[in-house]
Amino acid sequence: MLLLSALLSLGSCATSGPAAPVADTTRRLAAQRPAEDLSQFRPVFPAPKPAATAAAPRGRVVAPTNQVNTQIDQRLRDQAFTNQNVKYAQGYRILAYVGLEKDKAMSVRRAIISRYPEETDYLTYKQPIFRLQVGDYLTRLEAAQALLRIRPLAPRAELESMQVNINKSGY
Repeated sequence: MLLLSALLSLGSCATSGPAAPVADTTRRLAAQRPAEDLSQFRPVFPAPKPAATAAAPRGRVVAPTNQVNTQIDQRLRDQAFTNQNVKYAQGYRILAYVGLEKDKAMSVRRAIISRYPEETDYLTYKQPIFRLQVGDYLTRLEAAQALLRIRPLAPRAELESMQVNINKSGY
């Protein structure tokens, strides 16, 4: 029985020889089929007409048809009026003192105001902290220059970005 099953299995393997190579039919079909013509779907535009280049005679001035100067003047007046009403801008102040001691805050304030009377000072108290801010500077460069002047009087001073008052007489 065992011998019979072995012969049958060998016989079935012998009849199925090596597989024939599979032909690549996709390439042959693509080569036989003509390429798809898409020219019927392309848009066609008419050729531009040549522009007439007749120049205006010399000495003749062409008057503009739409004057916008009056409209521009009105917009500029409106913008100037709006700018007059602006009182605040984003800028910088010098934070000269932050701490718990009112006497220390007042002494730093007196020292700065006595040396630089043109500087505006803002002393605020939000329990339990006193904050002394100095100046209203629109640019960081101005604030940094003022910080260098104030550092000897308030060694821990630093710049603080915030909304500042605009001094209309200076700007």
